Formats: sequence, structure tokens, C-alpha cells
Amino acid sequence: MLNIESKDCKYNLNQSFKMNIDAYLKLLGDKTANANVLLADGRSVSTDEGLQLSTRTIIDRCSVKGAGRVFFIGNGGSAGIASHMAIDFWKNGEIPAMAFNDGALLTCISNDYSYQQVFEKPIDMFMSNKDVLIAISSSGTSKNILNGVSAAQETGAFVITLSGFSDDNSLRSMGDINFYIDSNAYGIVENGHQILLHYIIDEIVNAKYKR
Repeated sequence: MLNIESKDCKYNLNQSFKMNIDAYLKLLGDKTANANVLLADGRSVSTDEGLQLSTRTIIDRCSVKGAGRVFFIGNGGSAGIASHMAIDFWKNGEIPAMAFNDGALLTCISNDYSYQQVFEKPIDMFMSNKDVLIAISSSGTSKNILNGVSAAQETGAFVITLSGFSDDNSLRSMGDINFYIDSNAYGIVENGHQILLHYIIDEIVNAKYKR
């Protein structure tokens, strides 16, 4: 039995941890590999098929300079994923990409309009029907994300969503391709989303360099 003792706490790891790391990673892998993927026409497809469709769409729309771009939106931890993946997409995949997470932008739109419109307004300004929006929300209920998706659809952009928690969340059926992680745990949902997006960018890199 492992005990950690200090002046302020006494912690019994065997009693406190509900699962070991192997079990946690297996749960994460199972939930991610078996994500529910829903297309705009209402069809459910496998995770692999959804990832292949997403990868091909991004390559077709955005791999030629001057064509489409990929935009990411998310709040909190999902904003961190959005920023991370936007960098990986353009640095590693040579896909023009950015996240609408600049502090001045967020506070400006929140102050002048509302926080519910922080993604809707820049999407109205910058996105076109050549582009791809990747909308990330663990709950799938964040109003600013839903408004951003609606704004992107108004431009004719292609929309990919990633959500979790409740299986009837609004975001789950809004995009052209929708990935849903069936879990109420932030760690599982957020890590699952990041794994799916890393898979897409790795496949883009593989396709570009024919690995």
C-alpha cells in the first residue's frame, strides 16, 4: 500500500484511485474508437469512415494554396485543443488553419455584442463556402458554439463537430460530420476529441508525403 503523508494531508492511493492507468487508457481508447459518427443526412457511420471522410474533405478543400481554410472554435479546454490543432494543421499539414481564440477578439465581441456571439461574428466576416469549420464542445450545448456552427452553415462552409456528455446534445446533429464521445467525463471526452483530430492531421501528413 502506497501512502503519501505531509503536514497537511494523508493520502492512501489504493483507497482513492478507482482505476489504474491501464484501465483508464483502455476506457479512453474504447470510447474514442467507438465514437458515434452521424452525417448530415442522418446516417450513422463507423469512426474510421467518419475520419476518412473528414480527412478527404479537408485535403480536397484546403490543401491547395488560395483555396479553403480550416477554422477551429471551442471554449475552455476545447479552446486549448482548437489552438493546438490549428497550429498542427498549418505547421505539420500545410493546411491554412486558425482558431478564433485571441483574447482581444473574445473580449471585444463579448463587450460590444455578447459572449454568445464571439464565434458567430468572426465567422460571418472571415469564412466562405470553401472553408471547413471544426467546432469542439464537450457538452455540445454551448450557445456560442451552436451560433458559430449556424453562421458557418450560412456561408456554405463544411462543418465538422465534436461533442460528448448527453447523447441528445444539440451540436451532435448540426454538422456535416458529427463525432460524439459517449462519456460524461471531461478527461475522456477532451482527450478523445484530441486523439480524433490528431488522427486526421497525421493522415493528412501521411497523404502529403505518401508515407
